[in-house]
Amino acid sequence: MNDRVFSPTRRSSTRNRTSAFIFLVVAAVLSACSTPGTEPTSTQAPSLADLFSGEMKIVDLTHALNDSNPVWGSGSESPFKYDVMAAHESGRAMMGAFRTADHYGTHIDAPTHGGDMLPTVDELGAHDLFGPLVVVDISEASEADPDYALTVNDILNWESKNGSLPNRSIVIAFTGWSRKWDDHDAYLNRDENDRLRFPGFSEEAARFLIEERNILGIGIDNMSVDPGAANGFPAHNAVNGNGKFHLENVANVHELPESGAWLIVAPIKITGGSGGPVRLFAILP
Repeated sequence: MNDRVFSPTRRSSTRNRTSAFIFLVVAAVLSACSTPGTEPTSTQAPSLADLFSGEMKIVDLTHALNDSNPVWGSGSESPFKYDVMAAHESGRAMMGAFRTADHYGTHIDAPTHGGDMLPTVDELGAHDLFGPLVVVDISEASEADPDYALTVNDILNWESKNGSLPNRSIVIAFTGWSRKWDDHDAYLNRDENDRLRFPGFSEEAARFLIEERNILGIGIDNMSVDPGAANGFPAHNAVNGNGKFHLENVANVHELPESGAWLIVAPIKITGGSGGPVRLFAILP
């Protein structure tokens, strides 16, 4: 994720074709989630019927990967490089090769990122990477205080409006920070002491989600699930350290509802990887 060290502790034929593609993806994921020899439960079927009936919107939550993405480390060079190996007459790539850090751009932190002997990105199963999407809006608080940390009360307030967090949900903090994506100085928001100043999850909220709610993972629309000025990586340690994943630099969260959407998390499958670039699709019924 960065250069600091830490330890464990959102109608047309095109739309129809796209919908059909996503249906096949989700069907495959759900098939992977089910126990062999069993039929889908009665609670799954209505959910899918609702999801794929009538109008449906698909939101790409991914920033394009290139050498202009914000990077950790003051003055650091981009770790991303793309070489065109074969080109069309126009000069556009026919084939290319790239290299990048695994915690760059819109990416996933696999559990091993925060604890030894925990799952690497290739060891996360399909059933770990698809679930109900929960969006907790802390954008007003984050605008007022760039060091704001999402609290347990923020989660409980979400539940008072939307009901209990769905089982095996993926909880995204909406800070509003992704609007700064193209302005690296504003996105990283370094102060006079070179400290990063952006919001994140509090340790208490992270531990609450792990210990009191059955989540798959958490995510945020900025550089880190921990506030930039945090002392160490308490939210990382709480979530990664308990075998769950993080999503960082999530795009277009402002297009999502607080509840009712589903998220497909599709990371690059690197053997032994501590994370990797990820394509995120939110499905809105």
